[in-house]
Amino acid sequence: MHRTTVMLPDDLKVDATRHAREMGISLGELIRESLVNWLNRSDRPKVEDPLLADDAVFTDPVPHDLAAEHDRYLYGDGRDLH
Repeated sequence: MHRTTVMLPDDLKVDATRHAREMGISLGELIRESLVNWLNRSDRPKVEDPLLADDAVFTDPVPHDLAAEHDRYLYGDGRDLH
């Protein structure tokens, strides 16, 4: 296990501590169980990174200095692309 610090609003901390005490478990255990339950929910929103979702593949030749000069190619006048 890894120690993690989480900032909680005062009222949430009070409510969570009370709930954990009523359940007979530690606050840490309540937080772990709550996270597991939330992550395993089938109705939780699916977040998709648009960058990773893009399946387009560029197969044309690229300039040899593309990595070093990408800003110039992206934002320059574009005449030196070929």
